[in-house]
Amino acid sequence: MNADFMVIGAGIAGLSFALRAARHGSVVVLAKGDVFESNTAWAQGGIASVLSEQERDAGDSVEMHVADTLEAGAGLCRESMVRTIVGEGEEAIRDLVNYGVSFDREDHHYLLGREGGHSHRRILHAKDTTGREIARALIEAARKTPNLTILENHFVIDLITTSKLGAVAEDRVLGAYVLERKTGEVKVMRSDRVVLAAGGCGKVYLYTTNPDSATGDGVALGWRAGASIANMEFIQFHPTCFYNPGARGPEARSFLVSEAVRGEGGILINAKGEDFTKKVDPRGSLAPRDIVARAIDRELKRTGEACVYLDVTHKPKGFMKERFPYIYETLMKFGLDCETQPIPVVPAAHYQCGGVLTDNEGKTAIRGLFAIGEVACNGLHGANRLASNSLLEGNVMARRALDEMMRLYPPGKEAPNPPPIPEWEHGDTAEPDELVVIYHNWDEIRLLMWDYVSIVRTDNRLRRAAARLRNLKREVREFYWGHRVNSDILELRNLVAVAGLIVECALRRKESRGLHYTLDYPEADERQRVDTVVRRF
Repeated sequence: MNADFMVIGAGIAGLSFALRAARHGSVVVLAKGDVFESNTAWAQGGIASVLSEQERDAGDSVEMHVADTLEAGAGLCRESMVRTIVGEGEEAIRDLVNYGVSFDREDHHYLLGREGGHSHRRILHAKDTTGREIARALIEAARKTPNLTILENHFVIDLITTSKLGAVAEDRVLGAYVLERKTGEVKVMRSDRVVLAAGGCGKVYLYTTNPDSATGDGVALGWRAGASIANMEFIQFHPTCFYNPGARGPEARSFLVSEAVRGEGGILINAKGEDFTKKVDPRGSLAPRDIVARAIDRELKRTGEACVYLDVTHKPKGFMKERFPYIYETLMKFGLDCETQPIPVVPAAHYQCGGVLTDNEGKTAIRGLFAIGEVACNGLHGANRLASNSLLEGNVMARRALDEMMRLYPPGKEAPNPPPIPEWEHGDTAEPDELVVIYHNWDEIRLLMWDYVSIVRTDNRLRRAAARLRNLKREVREFYWGHRVNSDILELRNLVAVAGLIVECALRRKESRGLHYTLDYPEADERQRVDTVVRRF
């Protein structure tokens, strides 16, 4: 199968790109599972943007949004990237509204919320299921768009590049090997313009707010293809994941209590009812996520308690049910009335601030390969993401990436002399006979990362994690080459690769900055105010 544009991932970044690219040629969007199974669709929080003067919070400005982003990023943001994305916020909102996204309004004006690290109310929401509303609108638009094909249950095994085929004159992307999960068939899909938009890697940790699909596929694909990877040590832990150890099912394990709840007055307290965050930062519960997550971690270690609490019982009766209906109803399903009881919460892996290294237009070091959204490291987030900047980034970077792609590689002007692409070759085609071991390795990686590479780190813990991951990589390689490939093996292969990249980057950073906090180097070091870049040779 050939396409002018190939998009790997179906969240806000991938679909925003695909909808625009379809005006210029054929587009195929590859989703490894159901098209709604993305970090975008799971996003409860909103999208940050400074709107027109008639709509914005009094005293707010694009400059203030830039300043908040730079402060949260702890010195590692690329300021030109921050100004670009924040400056195009209002255009992004118009774009999404034109696709049918319905944001909350009152008296014909947008209802704006505030979240941690923001100095003003500038977050647009669709109740507390903003991401799902955005996903719905974009998916509906995509399904009606000529030239655009969405292929669900199509798992990309590897990118195909000229260097992989032995050509050394120029490294460029040629397409991908793709597993059709329902049939087990591996297809060659050809495209000279490939966009990685496959989201994040939250499932590399034992506790995460991410869907099960977030196994770092895009970063692993970029890494194996030879793209540079940067800043993977910066994993953001969301401070308020619902703590419900006795319940079963993914919703119970991964249920996020949106930061918008704290923006509307929710307060983090310990078991004694004390607001412990004020001792750490004057902004208290509305400090940036890295500060709040570390404050919770410190409080749990100090007291020996299993969780802290998010208290909204002081809000008027009916407030939570009206403003956060999804959160309210979900907690009620688990027997907790948040209007009368504090919500037990713990931090959980939420967002990667590093990824495939790109320039300001999403371009990687490989010709024709772009990366946008959470999978990319473009300099917006630096060492810590400001809340609700990610949905904004996905839409803005989709537009910028397409503009750059059309300037450099427009359809009809393909690179000359395309090399033939061989059929996918693999080892033994026997069915997996050790699935229990595969699942054990999956669990071991996630527990290892939680215990040794979590909110607070040490070099000793990181070295132990690196040693065990080297052994696990060998085991996974044997599974990959020794058995018929399925999605479980592919996800495990990507998971162990990304875990290794996180540990490698963390070991290289000999300081504490943003989301990377190590007891061995508890202070920031201006000599290390640079990106951590690794590349496979």
